[in-house]
Amino acid sequence: MINNNLHDNKQAKVDNNLQIKNFSIEQIRADFPLLSRQVNNIPLIYLDSAASAQKPQVVIDSEMNFYRKYYAAVNRGIHTLGEKATEAMEHVRCQVADFIHAKTEQEIVFVKGATEGINLVANSYGDHFLNTGDSIIITEMEHHANIVPWQILAKKRGLIIKIWHLTTSGELDLNDLSKLIDHHTHLLAITHISNVLGTINPIHDIVMKAKALAKDLVVLVDGAQAVMHQQVDVQALDCDFYVFSGHKLYGPTGIGILYGKNKLLQMMPPWESGGSMIKTVSLTEETTFADAPVRFEAGSPNTAAIIGMGAAINYINQLGLTRIQHYEQSLMTYALKKLKQVPNFKLYGSEKNRAGVIAFNLGQHHSYDVGIFLDKYGIAIRTGQHCAIPLMKFYNVSTMCRVSLALYNTYEEINQLVTALQSIECLLN
Repeated sequence: MINNNLHDNKQAKVDNNLQIKNFSIEQIRADFPLLSRQVNNIPLIYLDSAASAQKPQVVIDSEMNFYRKYYAAVNRGIHTLGEKATEAMEHVRCQVADFIHAKTEQEIVFVKGATEGINLVANSYGDHFLNTGDSIIITEMEHHANIVPWQILAKKRGLIIKIWHLTTSGELDLNDLSKLIDHHTHLLAITHISNVLGTINPIHDIVMKAKALAKDLVVLVDGAQAVMHQQVDVQALDCDFYVFSGHKLYGPTGIGILYGKNKLLQMMPPWESGGSMIKTVSLTEETTFADAPVRFEAGSPNTAAIIGMGAAINYINQLGLTRIQHYEQSLMTYALKKLKQVPNFKLYGSEKNRAGVIAFNLGQHHSYDVGIFLDKYGIAIRTGQHCAIPLMKFYNVSTMCRVSLALYNTYEEINQLVTALQSIECLLN
């Protein structure tokens, strides 16, 4: 029987008073309309933000405002609505460049999401500049989106895929990198933060070492799980490409960002073709393409989602990423400590140097069973393989449970999660 008194945990209410200065969780939660709903007649506890984060009202309003007041096709008409819509979209491009500290907004390409960003690089840079016998390095902790595009490219171009394996603690050993890189190595594709383990990879150190070993090596970083948890400075990291998705950044679905160093983007041919991305088209002569980033943005963009992502970045900037990071790290430390109280709790990955997510299993119970029971307590988590089958094989499990934390989660919710897991352990046994 479900214990509805989980939400009356007095200790949780005390713990929830622990707050970063000028960081009111109650006020922040009030900004997210969906957090006020109930699931199974119990107030929702949303712990699946790594899959897709909830949206603040300002993001929802910004999209609706676009449709209501100045909707029009961008990059085309000279009428007032078209110019205003284009101006709003290009303003977001500048926002994004500033948000990740790109050198110029010309290094920001609008894509559907991190997945499309990676595929764009694979099908443009990779297909044009990598040749038979060249090698690409990927890691054992990658999301499928940073594995499969390189496998397809390797098969097409006769490339070699090299795997940077994990240590027993679920981390990457920087010393192993020198064993993988040689004069045939031309690309390293690596996640900034693991979507399963939450491991924060030392990207700056990795890029420095990789480029010291291979001067012309290009590094692509999957930042889908990083940009919402910490400040990202692509110039300081010195990565060549960086991708992320808007919907994990409290913004809309269907929009993401590919950052690329300007010199590389200008060298790369377009991947898709159509309207907007051309300079000239002739039926008898060769078509010429626009400069980057426009050459990679064929067709009509998801303007409403772009504007929504701009609103999400504004929202995050107003709260301050440093304060968000401090609060979330405090919440992570608290969660890891409390979860140890759950019988047969098995944590995956190191407790240190972790952000965003906690992957675990509960004894021999299937993750789906745990997830179904948690849903009855109004608690939403992710269960399954997390688009990381190689990582599941590394840990010799079929699936895992994953709790993911965001700026709107509370100490009280962690306590309720722990109590629910303790109850589930008793029920399933």
